[in-house]
Amino acid sequence: MAGRRVECLWKRHVAEQLKQRDRVQRQAFEEIIHQYNRLLERSDLQAVFSERLQTDKYEQQNRHDLSPGVDGGRSDSLQQEMAQMRIKHQEELTDLHKKRGELAQNVIELNNQIQHKDKEIQSNEAKMLEYQQQISHLEGECRELRNSLADLERANQTLRDEYDALQITFNALDEKLRKTTDDNLELVTRWMAEKAQEANKLNAENEKDSRRRQAKLQKELADAAKEPLPIEPDDDIEVLSEDAGKGTGETSPGGQPSRTPSKRTSQPPPPAGLLDSITNIFGLSDSIHSGFIPSESRRRSVNSFGTSPEPAEAASMCSDVRVPSTAVHIFDAHDGEVNAVKFSPGSRLLATGGMDRRVKLWEVVSGHCELKGTLTGSNAGITSIEFDSAGSYLLAASNDFASRIWTVDDSRLRHTLTGHSGKVLSARFLLDNARIVSGSYDRTLKLWDLRSKVCMKTVFAGSSCNDIVCTEQCVMSGHFDKKVRFWDIRAESIVRELELLGRVTSLDLNHDRTELLVCSRDDLVKIIDLRSNAVRQTFSAQGFKCGSDFTRVTFSPDGSYVAAGSADGVLYIWNVLTGKLDKTLDKGHSSAINSVSWSPSGAYVVSVEKASKAVLWSDM
Repeated sequence: MAGRRVECLWKRHVAEQLKQRDRVQRQAFEEIIHQYNRLLERSDLQAVFSERLQTDKYEQQNRHDLSPGVDGGRSDSLQQEMAQMRIKHQEELTDLHKKRGELAQNVIELNNQIQHKDKEIQSNEAKMLEYQQQISHLEGECRELRNSLADLERANQTLRDEYDALQITFNALDEKLRKTTDDNLELVTRWMAEKAQEANKLNAENEKDSRRRQAKLQKELADAAKEPLPIEPDDDIEVLSEDAGKGTGETSPGGQPSRTPSKRTSQPPPPAGLLDSITNIFGLSDSIHSGFIPSESRRRSVNSFGTSPEPAEAASMCSDVRVPSTAVHIFDAHDGEVNAVKFSPGSRLLATGGMDRRVKLWEVVSGHCELKGTLTGSNAGITSIEFDSAGSYLLAASNDFASRIWTVDDSRLRHTLTGHSGKVLSARFLLDNARIVSGSYDRTLKLWDLRSKVCMKTVFAGSSCNDIVCTEQCVMSGHFDKKVRFWDIRAESIVRELELLGRVTSLDLNHDRTELLVCSRDDLVKIIDLRSNAVRQTFSAQGFKCGSDFTRVTFSPDGSYVAAGSADGVLYIWNVLTGKLDKTLDKGHSSAINSVSWSPSGAYVVSVEKASKAVLWSDM
């Protein structure tokens, strides 16, 4: 129906245009056609007159021939009249021919104009047809757009309704969230207060228990010192003197405990201060019964918590530090990411810890690492590794909220210290090797006594603790809130804080414990002078980027170099004296370096990565 209506419309339009053109053009040419018709009539009339004149001429000639003398004068006059009429008629005929030519030219021009107009009409008709098709197409598109608009309006209305419903739901949930946030804040405040009270109570109980054990131990030692010891004649006694050779003029080499043959001679009891020091160093509260101190227990105590020849030997070798230049051994250390690495004090053993929940011990032999043992028992990935000063015990922190201690010789798990409510990110031995400090994601630091296997103190730090280092009476912790905190162990309080520009990922002390090395997420490595409590030096390099919140950096044994691993798998080594980048080692790792350790002997550097590889570096 629509197609027929469109066809009728354009036909009617064409007919009306033709009629209009006929009316316009006829009015312009009617006078010309009328004049042309008059000319034709006059031409026909002239032809008739010419024929008549010819007839009259013939008749006059005939008459003249018949009566030449009678009508001579009259015929002359007639001839003159005829000549004049002929001239007049010729002039009229000439004018008529001229007008006829002009009219013919006008007719030709008008015919050309008519043809041109016809062409224009055809072109306009084609354009009209094209426009009609475009109009039909556009009308179809308009109908489709109207339909789409209607659908969109319906969908928009539906979305508005849904938005209104969601807005109502959001307002209700927002109000609920606000109430829940307020309740949570109140609960957290109450929980923190209760935790603080609980920590204070626990610390008070631990302090009382420690004093009670100390008093009991002093009493038992005093009683035992008054009586002679039942010692076999062929047994040896290890004696640790506070001042070697004092009173006798003799000294033990290297400050070693002297070994003397036993004699059945009664000796005066040692002073109370000496007993206290022996108690604190040996930790023999569970091994003294009725004044008897087994020599085997004392040997074990010295090996566990005293000094040994290994650190002394390492200290003597610290001066021979060599900057590594090549990867001497690349090996797969763990099944998955390797988080921690540490050399033993004697540089003979290397320990690595990974996300496969294992600690592996490697023996370094002629630039090659050979697997010596595997320490198991952790229920989650290892985050930190530490040897005691004798190299007999290994401490590891893990993501299962616990720290564990193994004996290195037999790879046996000795202690499991639980109590944190978050991942334990770092754990360190104190200098007496009888206590450890652990820092956790739960924003607390805990002090543990290895002799009683209990938590002695809990300190709330206020931010996740990423790494810890210790001096004699001070614990330094690096935190997620960009601060390094200095804690007094005895007072359980913060001595001072130092805020950096990025989250602290690693801490390390130099050999004389006067400088603190700090790595942070602003891709800077800094040295803090502990005597002036100020940043003494800052290291950076183009391309160096801290790969994670737990990237570990290290001092060289003599404190003259700093080694740090980057997110692009490159090991950077800076010279502390010049402050300039000394070496860039980029052939060994394929992913971000997590941790770096420099051997106490100064001969090797080891680095571990987010993949499974470890690389042993040296200058060989």
